[in-house]
Amino acid sequence: MNLRERNKEATRVAIGDAALRLAIEQGPSGLALVRVHDIATTAGVSPRTYNNYFSSREEAICSFQADRSRQVGQALRDRPADEPFGQAVIAAVIALYTEPEPDRAGLRMIMMTPELAGEALKAFTMAEDPLAEAIAARTGMDAARDLFPAVTAAAVAGAIRVAGRRWLEAGSGVSFADTLRAALGCVVAAP
Repeated sequence: MNLRERNKEATRVAIGDAALRLAIEQGPSGLALVRVHDIATTAGVSPRTYNNYFSSREEAICSFQADRSRQVGQALRDRPADEPFGQAVIAAVIALYTEPEPDRAGLRMIMMTPELAGEALKAFTMAEDPLAEAIAARTGMDAARDLFPAVTAAAVAGAIRVAGRRWLEAGSGVSFADTLRAALGCVVAAP
């Protein structure tokens, strides 16, 4: 990325981080109190700049999830070509979603708040097409014609969601990587 693109990305991340922090501070019952002006001020930008990046506070709060989802197809493409398929999928997803381990408070806010759950689902769904294309390329299939890439991508996205919920329920003794690895093992052959 050039300097301009890096600055735009840094602004997007700052706004998303500010939105999530404010949402956590207010809690699920106070989500309506999180205002665009407050998010923009906390991020150090104007409300107009905020509106250039996000169309709703829910989108801003869930932006880190959407950003990761956009990267999952590339994460699989970056795995070694000779790595077995299941191992490559698991390693790509584990690296993308667990380095660093998710913030429990942020993930809980997003996954357990009805107003945010739909936006989070949209973010997970965004991962499906790029992941299906990467799966098709890796397996020599046609993403537009063959079902395997699309179905597997949807199942992987579902496994990530379920792992997130299970990890939140399990308490602090279990790592997200272990929970995610177990969930993905239900979808693709475990290494």
